[in-house]
Amino acid sequence: MHIHVVNPNASASMTEGIAAAALAAAAPGIEVTTTGAAGGPPSIEGPVDGAMAVPWMLQRIEEAERAGTDGHVIACFDDTGLDAARCIARAPVVGIGEAAYHCATLVADRFAVVTSVPEALPVLRGNLARYGLSARCAGLRAAGVPVLDIDRGTPEALAAIRRETRAALETDGADAIVLGCAGMATLAATLSEEFGCPVVEGIAAGLSLVTALGAAGLRTSKRGGYATPRRKDGQ
Repeated sequence: MHIHVVNPNASASMTEGIAAAALAAAAPGIEVTTTGAAGGPPSIEGPVDGAMAVPWMLQRIEEAERAGTDGHVIACFDDTGLDAARCIARAPVVGIGEAAYHCATLVADRFAVVTSVPEALPVLRGNLARYGLSARCAGLRAAGVPVLDIDRGTPEALAAIRRETRAALETDGADAIVLGCAGMATLAATLSEEFGCPVVEGIAAGLSLVTALGAAGLRTSKRGGYATPRRKDGQ
């Protein structure tokens, strides 16, 4: 089985980190190809960056579809362009945000999300409501650290993530933590050991779910909301 992982931003270092996390999370026998959305924003921190990233990301998904991939993972916690991607793909498409939320509900009663910057919070709040998971979320916390600083692993970024993780558990009453940025993937095991609770990162969650969908022979419905877009005059 072949899985395509797409980083919707243009950061080469983030794409490399996502590729490493995806390969580490892939089950035996699963081939993973990771692409980046060259031409898009260098990071996604709010609705404007997300909107700018979508056309480039969809190009990568179309290319992978033509190559015959068995599934796609969108490696941005905002689930950037997820509906549009499902419209153009027949292979299943999983966003790492939605995947992480669902995995967290299977191992804990209530989870909290620790993400990067405050601009991301409205997007995540809206996604949780749409997925029907708001009641399972104990809190949304922003570390106040730019995505690229998280990717670089600066001491300030790590300290801020630890601070908000502790607050989510002790103040918000969360039973598990969801890491709300693809650049945080390498922190999951360390934080889980330090705080004694499940810490879910979306790349591993996304790989697990899309692999299960592919193994079950499930493909994206082409009826209703995920129907293939109609061709317009002049196309």
